[in-house]
Amino acid sequence: MSAHTYKVIELVGSSTIGSDDAIQNAISKASLTIKHMDWFEVLGTRGHIADGKVAHYQVTLKVGFRLLDGAS
Repeated sequence: MSAHTYKVIELVGSSTIGSDDAIQNAISKASLTIKHMDWFEVLGTRGHIADGKVAHYQVTLKVGFRLLDGAS
């Protein structure tokens, strides 16, 4: 396995469907401008309640993407 160096960013994804969908939304959106994302870690989950039901999910993620070495 090669040695890699990563930059870590924090993202918040949201969804009305569920926390898994919120994670997918955050990563899909970030992948439009951030390349070489390799891993994520869920830092927290929260939501919005309306009329006694879960109306919205928010998931905070830590995402690591590889920094290129400049030789490639």
